[in-house]
Amino acid sequence: MRATDIQFAGSIPELYDRYMVPLLFRPYAELVAERAAAFQPKRILETAAGTGVVTEALHHALPDSEIVATDLNPPMLEEAARRVGGDKVRFQAADALDLPFAEASFDLVVCQFGVMFFPDKVRGNAEAFRVLVTGGRYLLVVWDSVDRNLATKVAGRAVADLFPDDPTAFYNRIPFRYFDTDEIKNDLRSAGFADIAVNTVELRSRAPSVREVAIALTQATPMRNEIERHGPHALAKATDAAEAALRPFEGPDGFDAPMSAHIVTATK
Repeated sequence: MRATDIQFAGSIPELYDRYMVPLLFRPYAELVAERAAAFQPKRILETAAGTGVVTEALHHALPDSEIVATDLNPPMLEEAARRVGGDKVRFQAADALDLPFAEASFDLVVCQFGVMFFPDKVRGNAEAFRVLVTGGRYLLVVWDSVDRNLATKVAGRAVADLFPDDPTAFYNRIPFRYFDTDEIKNDLRSAGFADIAVNTVELRSRAPSVREVAIALTQATPMRNEIERHGPHALAKATDAAEAALRPFEGPDGFDAPMSAHIVTATK
């Protein structure tokens, strides 16, 4: 993993919230909140909360539950705090691999599309196990293979083709590499979990236009940091290349492509 892979800074948090959240993250956040509500947790910890789309969904589904939403990147939490507030929701910068909370502090730990970025996934899972009460749940969402997430695959390939001597492979290297369900289960078992259920859920990735999708996938993630190393005009070229490659997914109602992720529930 490169240092730039976890740098959500500058304009990235705002663009991420505007374009990436509705494109990829809100549909799964709604499923997470629905599943969380069935557990009726009183205290919830969210790791890798980003700009708060899951936090918001959890708060709406469980308005009486206390939520502590954490992320390694304070700029992302600043966006999240603008999205959702109230005396039941608290935001705190924290490393998911070294949580500043006591053992058995939470009934539910939620992590949507964050574990892929953990440099030590077993340690991150073990921290979730540590802070859960006995019988508490760890609810994870992890991307399926990039081959089942066509918007990202097509855009990533188009951008990589612009720089053949130094391909920009952020999506293949980090977000979509950790998709093997046996590996995910083994990492959870190594962290202490024994009761593990995995459901693979395909949804649709939609946006008003292909241009918005191209902006999302080139400018609103850490891949932007890689692109900009290629010069002052590289980002514009990459965005245009992604837009052209994604054009086949645009119809009369806007952009529409399949996406797939694993929803994992591990019980302590």
